[in-house]
Amino acid sequence: MVVIEFPDGLHEYVTTPVRRILRVAGEEVYYLQTTNSRYRLEVRRASPSATENSIVR
Repeated sequence: MVVIEFPDGLHEYVTTPVRRILRVAGEEVYYLQTTNSRYRLEVRRASPSATENSIVR
């Protein structure tokens, strides 16, 4: 089983058998193939908040 978690907190459960997972070289893009479906997953890192980028003087 694969659980996909979205940034808004929702989840999607893939319960059919996973046949293969492919990754695009040099990128955070994955293709997940199950018996019945194909998914394209793109992993995005959260950007730093404004307070983390602020300089304190």
